[in-house]
Amino acid sequence: MKKVLFVLTSHDKLGDTGEKTGFWIEEFAAPYYTLHDKGIEITIASPKGGQPPIDPKSSAEDAQTEATKRFNADEALQAKLATTTKLSEVDQDGFDAIFYPGGHGPLWDLAEDKDSIALIESFYANNKPVSAVCHAPAVFKHTKGADGNSLVKGKKVTGFTNTEEEAVQLTDVVPFLVEDMLKENGGIYSKGDDWGVYTQEDGLLITGQNPASSEKVAEILLERLA
Repeated sequence: MKKVLFVLTSHDKLGDTGEKTGFWIEEFAAPYYTLHDKGIEITIASPKGGQPPIDPKSSAEDAQTEATKRFNADEALQAKLATTTKLSEVDQDGFDAIFYPGGHGPLWDLAEDKDSIALIESFYANNKPVSAVCHAPAVFKHTKGADGNSLVKGKKVTGFTNTEEEAVQLTDVVPFLVEDMLKENGGIYSKGDDWGVYTQEDGLLITGQNPASSEKVAEILLERLA
Protein backbone atom coordinates (compact mmCIF):
# COMPACT_ATOMS: atom_id res chain seq x y z
CA MET A 1 0.00 0.00 0.00
CA LYS A 2 1.28 3.45 -0.96
CA LYS A 3 1.54 6.04 1.81
CA VAL A 4 1.25 9.82 1.48
CA LEU A 5 2.00 12.44 4.12
CA PHE A 6 -0.38 15.42 4.20
CA VAL A 7 0.98 18.52 5.93
CA LEU A 8 -1.43 21.16 7.25
CA THR A 9 -0.80 24.58 8.79
CA SER A 10 -1.07 25.28 12.54
CA HIS A 11 -1.39 29.06 11.98
CA ASP A 12 -4.80 30.65 12.59
CA LYS A 13 -4.28 34.44 12.56
CA LEU A 14 -4.83 36.40 9.35
CA GLY A 15 -2.07 38.95 9.88
CA ASP A 16 -3.21 41.88 12.02
CA THR A 17 -6.80 41.82 10.74
CA GLY A 18 -8.22 40.13 13.84
CA GLU A 19 -9.71 37.50 11.50
CA LYS A 20 -8.99 33.78 11.56
CA THR A 21 -7.30 31.69 8.90
CA GLY A 22 -5.96 28.14 8.61
CA PHE A 23 -6.20 25.50 5.91
CA TRP A 24 -8.82 25.52 3.15
CA ILE A 25 -11.24 22.59 3.49
CA GLU A 26 -11.67 21.86 -0.24
CA GLU A 27 -7.90 21.75 -0.80
CA PHE A 28 -7.62 19.13 1.93
CA ALA A 29 -10.82 17.15 1.34
CA ALA A 30 -10.76 16.82 -2.46
CA PRO A 31 -7.17 15.44 -2.63
CA TYR A 32 -7.69 13.36 0.52
CA TYR A 33 -10.68 11.50 -0.91
CA THR A 34 -9.13 11.25 -4.41
CA LEU A 35 -6.19 9.36 -2.88
CA HIS A 36 -8.04 7.58 -0.05
CA ASP A 37 -10.64 6.10 -2.42
CA LYS A 38 -7.82 4.53 -4.44
CA GLY A 39 -6.44 2.76 -1.37
CA ILE A 40 -3.68 5.24 -0.51
CA GLU A 41 -2.90 5.38 3.22
CA ILE A 42 -2.73 8.99 4.44
CA THR A 43 -1.00 10.36 7.54
CA ILE A 44 -1.69 13.97 8.52
CA ALA A 45 0.91 16.16 10.22
CA SER A 46 1.12 19.81 11.29
CA PRO A 47 3.76 21.95 13.04
CA LYS A 48 2.00 21.90 16.43
CA GLY A 49 0.20 18.56 16.06
CA GLY A 50 -3.41 18.08 17.15
CA GLN A 51 -6.29 19.91 15.47
CA PRO A 52 -5.15 22.25 12.68
CA PRO A 53 -7.17 25.46 12.29
CA ILE A 54 -9.74 25.55 9.48
CA ASP A 55 -10.18 28.79 7.55
CA PRO A 56 -13.76 29.80 8.46
CA LYS A 57 -14.33 31.19 4.95
CA SER A 58 -13.82 27.68 3.55
CA SER A 59 -16.89 26.55 5.51
CA ALA A 60 -19.06 29.18 3.81
CA GLU A 61 -21.96 28.10 1.61
CA ASP A 62 -20.31 29.33 -1.62
CA ALA A 63 -17.16 27.30 -0.89
CA GLN A 64 -18.96 23.95 -0.64
CA THR A 65 -18.24 21.11 -3.07
CA GLU A 66 -19.03 17.39 -3.10
CA ALA A 67 -15.75 16.78 -1.25
CA THR A 68 -16.43 19.37 1.47
CA LYS A 69 -19.94 18.01 2.04
CA ARG A 70 -18.49 14.52 2.39
CA PHE A 71 -15.87 15.89 4.82
CA ASN A 72 -18.52 17.63 6.94
CA ALA A 73 -20.34 14.30 7.38
CA ASP A 74 -17.18 12.19 7.85
CA GLU A 75 -16.75 11.75 11.61
CA ALA A 76 -13.86 9.32 11.20
CA LEU A 77 -11.83 11.80 9.16
CA GLN A 78 -12.67 14.65 11.54
CA ALA A 79 -11.42 12.52 14.45
CA LYS A 80 -8.22 11.75 12.52
CA LEU A 81 -7.79 15.47 11.78
CA ALA A 82 -8.09 16.33 15.47
CA THR A 83 -5.01 14.23 16.26
CA THR A 84 -2.47 15.20 13.60
CA THR A 85 1.13 14.15 14.19
CA LYS A 86 3.73 16.78 15.09
CA LEU A 87 5.80 17.65 12.02
CA SER A 88 9.01 17.25 14.02
CA GLU A 89 8.13 13.59 14.63
CA VAL A 90 7.82 12.47 10.99
CA ASP A 91 10.39 11.87 8.27
CA GLN A 92 10.25 10.76 4.64
CA ASP A 93 11.08 7.16 5.49
CA GLY A 94 7.99 5.00 5.00
CA PHE A 95 6.17 7.52 2.80
CA ASP A 96 5.94 7.60 -0.99
CA ALA A 97 4.99 11.28 -1.44
CA ILE A 98 4.14 14.49 0.42
CA PHE A 99 1.14 16.77 -0.17
CA TYR A 100 0.53 20.33 1.07
CA PRO A 101 -3.04 21.70 0.98
CA GLY A 102 -3.33 25.49 1.00
CA GLY A 103 -5.27 28.17 2.78
CA HIS A 104 -3.51 31.36 3.93
CA GLY A 105 -2.04 29.75 7.08
CA PRO A 106 1.04 28.19 5.38
CA LEU A 107 2.29 31.65 4.36
CA TRP A 108 3.06 32.34 8.01
CA ASP A 109 4.17 29.01 9.47
CA LEU A 110 5.02 26.32 6.91
CA ALA A 111 6.95 28.71 4.64
CA GLU A 112 9.37 29.35 7.53
CA ASP A 113 9.14 26.00 9.38
CA LYS A 114 12.54 24.26 9.57
CA ASP A 115 10.98 20.81 9.93
CA SER A 116 8.84 21.36 6.83
CA ILE A 117 11.79 22.68 4.83
CA ALA A 118 13.93 19.69 5.82
CA LEU A 119 11.09 17.26 5.02
CA ILE A 120 10.55 18.65 1.53
CA GLU A 121 14.28 18.58 0.77
CA SER A 122 14.49 15.02 2.07
CA PHE A 123 11.47 13.74 0.08
CA TYR A 124 12.93 15.38 -3.03
CA ALA A 125 16.43 14.00 -2.44
CA ASN A 126 14.92 10.52 -2.07
CA ASN A 127 13.14 10.80 -5.42
CA LYS A 128 9.63 11.15 -3.96
CA PRO A 129 6.96 13.51 -5.37
CA VAL A 130 6.34 16.82 -3.58
CA SER A 131 2.94 18.40 -4.27
CA ALA A 132 1.38 21.67 -3.14
CA VAL A 133 -1.76 23.58 -4.08
CA CYS A 134 -2.97 27.20 -4.01
CA HIS A 135 -1.12 29.04 -1.18
CA ALA A 136 0.83 25.93 -0.20
CA PRO A 137 3.61 26.46 -2.80
CA ALA A 138 4.62 29.06 -0.17
CA VAL A 139 6.46 26.09 1.37
CA PHE A 140 9.11 26.44 -1.37
CA LYS A 141 10.23 29.86 -0.09
CA HIS A 142 13.41 28.51 1.56
CA THR A 143 13.72 24.93 0.20
CA LYS A 144 16.92 24.08 -1.63
CA GLY A 145 18.01 21.31 -3.98
CA ALA A 146 21.22 19.30 -3.75
CA ASP A 147 22.96 22.02 -5.80
CA GLY A 148 22.24 24.64 -3.12
CA ASN A 149 19.85 26.57 -5.40
CA SER A 150 16.17 27.10 -4.70
CA LEU A 151 14.25 23.87 -5.24
CA VAL A 152 11.96 25.59 -7.77
CA LYS A 153 14.75 27.25 -9.77
CA GLY A 154 14.35 26.40 -13.46
CA LYS A 155 11.24 24.31 -12.79
CA LYS A 156 7.70 24.79 -14.05
CA VAL A 157 5.49 25.79 -11.12
CA THR A 158 2.19 27.47 -10.37
CA GLY A 159 0.40 28.73 -7.26
CA PHE A 160 -2.15 31.31 -6.10
CA THR A 161 -1.94 34.28 -8.47
CA ASN A 162 -1.44 37.93 -7.57
CA THR A 163 -4.80 38.72 -9.20
CA GLU A 164 -6.57 36.03 -7.14
CA GLU A 165 -5.00 37.53 -3.99
CA GLU A 166 -6.26 40.97 -5.08
CA ALA A 167 -9.73 39.51 -5.62
CA VAL A 168 -9.87 38.31 -2.00
CA GLN A 169 -8.44 41.69 -0.91
CA LEU A 170 -5.51 40.28 1.06
CA THR A 171 -2.57 41.58 -1.00
CA ASP A 172 -1.54 43.96 1.81
CA VAL A 173 -2.22 41.44 4.60
CA VAL A 174 -0.17 38.41 3.52
CA PRO A 175 3.57 38.29 4.38
CA PHE A 176 4.41 37.67 0.71
CA LEU A 177 2.71 36.86 -2.59
CA VAL A 178 3.10 33.26 -3.76
CA GLU A 179 3.41 34.21 -7.45
CA ASP A 180 6.12 36.80 -6.77
CA MET A 181 8.10 34.50 -4.46
CA LEU A 182 8.11 31.60 -6.93
CA LYS A 183 9.38 33.93 -9.66
CA GLU A 184 12.01 35.47 -7.36
CA ASN A 185 13.26 31.95 -6.53
CA GLY A 186 13.79 31.29 -10.23
CA GLY A 187 10.70 29.17 -10.81
CA ILE A 188 9.22 29.10 -14.32
CA TYR A 189 5.87 30.36 -13.09
CA SER A 190 2.73 30.13 -15.21
CA LYS A 191 -0.98 30.43 -14.51
CA GLY A 192 -4.39 29.80 -16.01
CA ASP A 193 -7.58 31.81 -15.59
CA ASP A 194 -8.29 33.03 -12.08
CA TRP A 195 -10.24 30.37 -10.14
CA GLY A 196 -9.96 27.86 -13.02
CA VAL A 197 -8.23 24.47 -12.89
CA TYR A 198 -4.51 24.84 -13.62
CA THR A 199 -1.62 22.60 -12.62
CA GLN A 200 2.06 22.18 -13.41
CA GLU A 201 4.21 19.07 -13.17
CA ASP A 202 7.98 19.19 -13.47
CA GLY A 203 9.92 16.14 -12.36
CA LEU A 204 8.99 15.48 -8.74
CA LEU A 205 7.23 18.84 -8.27
CA ILE A 206 3.45 18.97 -8.74
CA THR A 207 1.70 22.30 -8.10
CA GLY A 208 -1.86 23.62 -8.45
CA GLN A 209 -3.00 27.22 -8.76
CA ASN A 210 -6.09 27.46 -6.51
CA PRO A 211 -8.78 25.47 -4.67
CA ALA A 212 -10.32 24.26 -7.94
CA SER A 213 -6.96 22.73 -8.94
CA SER A 214 -6.51 20.61 -5.81
CA GLU A 215 -8.26 17.47 -7.08
CA LYS A 216 -6.30 17.56 -10.36
CA VAL A 217 -3.01 17.76 -8.43
CA ALA A 218 -4.04 14.65 -6.47
CA GLU A 219 -4.92 12.86 -9.72
CA ILE A 220 -1.46 13.65 -11.15
CA LEU A 221 0.08 12.43 -7.89
CA LEU A 222 -1.92 9.19 -8.14
CA GLU A 223 -0.54 8.59 -11.63
CA ARG A 224 2.98 9.15 -10.34
CA LEU A 225 2.44 6.71 -7.46
CA ALA A 226 1.12 4.07 -9.85
